Amino acid sequence: MLSDLDGVVYAGPNAIPGAIEALDRLEGEGKSLAYVTNNASRSSAQVAQHLREIGAPATAEQVFGSAQAGAELLAAQVPRGSAVLVVGSQTLEDAVRAQGLSVVGSADDRPAAVIQGFSPTLGWKDLAEAAYAVTAGATWVATNTDMSIPQERGIAPGNGTLVAAVAAATGKQPLVAGKPGAALFETAARHSGVDRALVVGDRLDTDILGGNRAGMATALVLTGVDTVRTALGATLEERPTYLIASLADLYEEYPAVTQDGDTYSCGRSTARVVGGSVSISGSEDDVDSWRAACAAWWAAHPSHDPERPPAVDVAPAR
Repeated sequence: MLSDLDGVVYAGPNAIPGAIEALDRLEGEGKSLAYVTNNASRSSAQVAQHLREIGAPATAEQVFGSAQAGAELLAAQVPRGSAVLVVGSQTLEDAVRAQGLSVVGSADDRPAAVIQGFSPTLGWKDLAEAAYAVTAGATWVATNTDMSIPQERGIAPGNGTLVAAVAAATGKQPLVAGKPGAALFETAARHSGVDRALVVGDRLDTDILGGNRAGMATALVLTGVDTVRTALGATLEERPTYLIASLADLYEEYPAVTQDGDTYSCGRSTARVVGGSVSISGSEDDVDSWRAACAAWWAAHPSHDPERPPAVDVAPAR
């Protein structure tokens, strides 16, 4: 299993209920585990330590992050020894230096490249330096473009919001190393020695899209950013293979979705498409209702993205 972290294993400093127990069971079930994260502010060792502190099984070798991926992507774009303006964490600086590149602190140093990753200490001056360098022609790499991060207090701005600020100021777009690209997932699977991986994440636009692009099975958990309603309206590329409430559901037999004419059934719930709406017969709080709804809506739009998400009508099952 290739698991995301924020919104799947933990939110802020605390583990999501049931997540640790689910991860602990994997080894006994004969399954391998790796963590794939767009977080570029901490090293693999630091992430693994945090996971162990909240009770999760983890070693540094099981953690694959976007700082290393971003530095490797950057090293393929500029000559060895090139000056690089790093807008991000110490971890990102270390990853850049490990690629034989030189870190500078200002656009006045005329860097050949800019690499941008998340750090909670970044401010306007840091973004301004990035904008000056990018405008002057520096190659620009972003570790990821996550627009938000689940935190203990709620949803906070992610690296994508900061990247968007530089893009708006310069009129340019960066090369992106992390999710939703396939490379992180492919690297994690290869190092884990697995041919058939399940990607588990809370975001359609990064975890699910990236896993789909890597040709892997994907499971959207409902403990983070995306919801049953956003899953229902997912684009073709972002539709998950499975929809589960949390990691704890990994060990429950996944219910079959059956079709009878234009009606799709899952458990005690049914759903059918009527024009631009999905009519659900079942409980709104039952994930089976939304599994049936997704099957119905996606079957009605198998090869194109609808102009807008469906309206939803939920009525108790008879």
